[in-house]
Amino acid sequence: MANREIRVRLDRTASESDVGALREWLAREQPLYVWASRGELAIEKRERTDVEPGSPMGFGDEIVVALIGAGASALFKELLQAVRYAVEAWRDNRRDVEDGEPPGVDVDGVDPDAR
Repeated sequence: MANREIRVRLDRTASESDVGALREWLAREQPLYVWASRGELAIEKRERTDVEPGSPMGFGDEIVVALIGAGASALFKELLQAVRYAVEAWRDNRRDVEDGEPPGVDVDGVDPDAR
């Protein structure tokens, strides 16, 4: 079975702490927290394979939210929407607690069953 993954990539303005903070935010966000606690998804920080050497720190990582299990395809659209909502909530929160605009974030879903 192929993985159903959502890749969360921050733009070049992101720091390593931004990547870690967003990953932790996603892990605590409902319903992602519930799905993860039931073993239905994993949230991991991975090294990106599509970046050039010498890219800024933090830009070489991505956060991957992966659905696990046979019934995962049915949850995919709901999960994608939940991740997008959580990312926007994190960006709003970051604006409140830090100076400057938060990094841009790209959320891209890969569902092999949708092809």
